[in-house]
Amino acid sequence: MDDNNIILSPVPIGSGAYVLHKQLASHLNNYKIIGYHPRLEFFPFVLPFIFSNKGAALIHTTPDYALFFRRRKSPLILTIHHYMGETEGRQYSTFFQKIHYSTDLKLFSKISFSLADEILAVSQYTAEHIRKEIGLKKNIQVIYNGIDTGYFRPVPVSATNDSRIRVLFSGNLSKRKGAQWLPAIADRLKEGIVIRYTCGLRRTKANIDHRRIEEAGYIDEREMPYLYSSHDILLSPAVREGFGLAVAEAMACGLPVVASNCSAIPELIDHEKGGFLCDVGDVSAFAERINQLSESKELRKEMGEYNRKKIEKLFTIDKMVKNYAKIFDKYL
Repeated sequence: MDDNNIILSPVPIGSGAYVLHKQLASHLNNYKIIGYHPRLEFFPFVLPFIFSNKGAALIHTTPDYALFFRRRKSPLILTIHHYMGETEGRQYSTFFQKIHYSTDLKLFSKISFSLADEILAVSQYTAEHIRKEIGLKKNIQVIYNGIDTGYFRPVPVSATNDSRIRVLFSGNLSKRKGAQWLPAIADRLKEGIVIRYTCGLRRTKANIDHRRIEEAGYIDEREMPYLYSSHDILLSPAVREGFGLAVAEAMACGLPVVASNCSAIPELIDHEKGGFLCDVGDVSAFAERINQLSESKELRKEMGEYNRKKIEKLFTIDKMVKNYAKIFDKYL
């Protein structure tokens, strides 16, 4: 690609989309992220003024507010990371979120899709779900998110006197991520098992008062491979995931995963091979599978190695960048 053919990518800082677009910017010389504070989305008509597309040959963003970044002379490519207005997830949303998702956000997304020159999705689930929820007739190409397997890998960690089985919950403490079930899952765990949680990309602070739940605090992105490698199991009880970035990162670091059997997660986790899939909200099932893994270091190792190989085969960052570059080249 010609370096003069600039690709501009306006995305909210602290989102999963920002992580993906940041990866593209680090691998494509003409790709430039324009990050903005998520609160600006409360005032969407301000968004066109936060960046200039002067010289931009292409705009790549997410569908929610893409219409506010659209320019007549610049093709628009959208990547769907997840759809917040999906029917099955509304019971885990607040009253105001439900109103927002079903009114202006749905309208904005529909308009953005109608303006798009190309529509991409990060999983088969996300592509099919957007067709169902929006009634989208346009073609949607799936490009899975990629993991830097040279960076996210099993790494040596310092020995400690802590002999407990450490279960990691990595993500924002929201209902969408299933954080509301952590205490109930912890109640059902055997002695010697602890759940540790991070505060996610948005650095949301919380205080979960439970003797088997500990806060790991905010972990810098550079330390994430060490965080994963210092734990034994990843727990992901999410109610919806457009892809499941934390799950994929943990897999690359050789962890077995206990996750919800919903949305895009089964595209990552092979049940009883790389971990276990449980019904959404079934706290007893989650605890049972964690207890099972806690009893066998060999099983944890076997599942972790399986996950690492799957990421190396299907979900590498090189594969992702190559697929995006092919799409971008069509319009440059």
